[in-house]
Amino acid sequence: MTTSINAIRVMTWNLWWRFGPDRRAAIQAVLDEWRPDVLALQEVWAGDGTSQAAELADALGMHAVFAAPSYPAAPPDQEFELGIAVLSRWPILYSATHVLPARHRSWDPVALTVRADHPAGPLPVVAACLEHAVVYTDDRIAQGAFVADLATDPRFDGPCPVLLAGDLNAAVDSPVLRPVRDVLVDAWTAGRGAPDAVTLPSSHPSAPLEAGPQLIDQRIDHVFFRAGRENQHVVVDAVRLAGGDPVGGVHPSDHRAVVVDLHWAG
Repeated sequence: MTTSINAIRVMTWNLWWRFGPDRRAAIQAVLDEWRPDVLALQEVWAGDGTSQAAELADALGMHAVFAAPSYPAAPPDQEFELGIAVLSRWPILYSATHVLPARHRSWDPVALTVRADHPAGPLPVVAACLEHAVVYTDDRIAQGAFVADLATDPRFDGPCPVLLAGDLNAAVDSPVLRPVRDVLVDAWTAGRGAPDAVTLPSSHPSAPLEAGPQLIDQRIDHVFFRAGRENQHVVVDAVRLAGGDPVGGVHPSDHRAVVVDLHWAG
C-alpha cells in the first residue's frame, strides 16, 4: 500500500475461478503480502448471496465492484457466476459494465469501468478479461480496440492517470493489443520489467496447455496507463510478478499476478 498522495500500487490477477483445490487461504496470503491500492481481478466467482470480490474486499478493508459474465464460460452445471471485479482502497464513486464485441459467443462478456475516490481526484480504472480462443482472433482484436477506446474516453481525463488492467489473453507484442499499445503505455515495459516475464506458465500443475503458444509461457496479464492530463508525467517505480509460488503447498492460481507501483506529477 502506498502513502504518497500521487502514488498507487496497482495489481491485476486471474484467480482461476473455483477450479482446482480450495485456494482461499493462499490467495488471501498473497494479497495480504502485496496490499494493492487498486486490484483488478478476473475469473472471480459470485453466488450464494456473496462474491469472491466482496469477501476479499472485506478481508482487505477495500471497496469492490463485480460484473459478469466473463471468460471463460462457467460450466453449465454450476450455480456460481464467473466474472471480473475491481477492488479499491478508496470508495468507488462510479461503475459501469460494457458488453464486449463477441460475435462467436452466445453470451455477452463484459468489461468494467470504475472511478475510485482517490485523494487527488477521481481515479479511472478499466478492467477486462478478453477472449482466450485464438481461433476467434477477430473478436480478440475487436476487443483490444474496444478497451483501448474505453480507456481513452475524454470523460476520464483529470487529475489521475487512467488505468487499464486485466487478463488480456495476448502477449504485449500481439496484434490483439496493437490498439492498446497505440494509445496507452505498458507499465511492465516502462518499469523495465524482464522482457521474458511469464504470467501463464506451463510449469503450473494444471496449466491449460491446450491454449497454445500464443498464451502459454507468455505475459498475457497487463497493466497499461495513460496520463489524465497533457502536462501530467507518470513514472513507473517498480514492476513485479506475484502469486507464482505455492502457499502451504497450494498454488493460489494458474496465473501470476502483475504488481505495478507508479506515481505522477503535473
